[in-house]
Amino acid sequence: MKNKYVFLPLLFLSQILTLNTQAQQQQLADQIVAHVNDNIILKSEIDQSVADYMRQAQVQGQQVQFSEGLWFDFLESAIDNYLLLEKAQIDSITVSDEEVELRMDQRIQQLIRQAGSEQALEQAFGKSLLQLRADFRSDFREQMIASKVQQQKMQSITITRPEVNEFFESIPTDSLPTIPEQVALSQIVIIPPARGDAEQRAFEFAQQLRDSIVTHGKSIEELARRHSDDQGSGSRGGLLPLMGLDELVSEYSAAASALKPGGISKVVETQFGYHVIRLNRRVGDQIETNHILISVDSEELDEDYAIERLNAIRDSIMSNPDVKFADVARKLSEDPSTSNLGGKIFDPQSGERLIPLNRLDPAMYRVVLLMDEEGYISEPKSFNLQSQNKKAYRIVRLDRQIPEHIANLKQDYERIKSIALQQKQYRIMQKWMQELRDDIYVEYKIDVPEMENSL
Repeated sequence: MKNKYVFLPLLFLSQILTLNTQAQQQQLADQIVAHVNDNIILKSEIDQSVADYMRQAQVQGQQVQFSEGLWFDFLESAIDNYLLLEKAQIDSITVSDEEVELRMDQRIQQLIRQAGSEQALEQAFGKSLLQLRADFRSDFREQMIASKVQQQKMQSITITRPEVNEFFESIPTDSLPTIPEQVALSQIVIIPPARGDAEQRAFEFAQQLRDSIVTHGKSIEELARRHSDDQGSGSRGGLLPLMGLDELVSEYSAAASALKPGGISKVVETQFGYHVIRLNRRVGDQIETNHILISVDSEELDEDYAIERLNAIRDSIMSNPDVKFADVARKLSEDPSTSNLGGKIFDPQSGERLIPLNRLDPAMYRVVLLMDEEGYISEPKSFNLQSQNKKAYRIVRLDRQIPEHIANLKQDYERIKSIALQQKQYRIMQKWMQELRDDIYVEYKIDVPEMENSL
């Protein structure tokens, strides 16, 4: 039996809130299509999964035609999912209630953004958010456990250099891909400080909003929608779903965790600006809050200070060989995501140091176009520091530049290793899933078409 969709449990995890979960009530009127140990798979479940998949594809602008092969692919994936759950029981693999709640919150917030509002989501499902959580919690837990089993197995698979060499040598020379131009970059970032009394005015406005909530009974959701500078949460009334205390900046975590549910904090200053926070609930080390963020207007920033500071740093590095870019970045750069790494920038998609030019953001792309040799340090340029949603300035060093070329082991070893490892993981996972089918009772209750064996 071809086990083509080993990785579909991850797809189901992303779609779990759109699945029909009335299987137990339908057993008498529905058709059982397969057993996995004591687990029953119903035809209606597979029908619904296929329909949801096709609807999601349509929303994304893709047209997927129904076919018998597609239906059976989803049946095989459902069987695989139950096999992984059986394996989890054998290996005592579980997920905590806190993990389930956190992932459910993240998924619900994603659906709210797609629907446009909480009301639109509830209308689409015909249920309240509380009902949605209750209906899907057990299914969500099962999908998370199945994914955890799968991930643990994949992480145990490694690859050696001889295996990478063998994989590369198996590729016909005329089939080797062309690798686009790539660069490795480092940066030093300075955030312009506020001019004059701009900081004080931002603080006083945040204080006024807090007084409106505490003294005059105004809604924090309403004020967040009208005034919050946090574009991500402002449209949701300032809601930040369950998040770990270590996922939030320390000042925010400390102030919010000190509150009782429903409590309103004093004005809290963080690197993002000034916050008024309400604690909604706490689950273990995770908290759900609403907040209003007031930041200093970008037009009231002392940009000249940032430019002059970076010019001085650039001159110092270029004129003194004992002054190292990485050391200065660790000491002075105000971007916490790169400063601890000596200013090194990594590709957010692949995690690699070498970044194809076509994956650079427009602001960085314009900087790199003016660089003509390795070691060159740009003049100060403005950009939006996304991690803090602030205007900032940076100088960028071109650490390495690799022109467009045909793939080879010398220049592209890490990239080739990654591809070879993925293929090895896929082969081993396919074989492992087949072994689970041999060890765990699986019975089809319908005729299954013959499929070529891919092992």
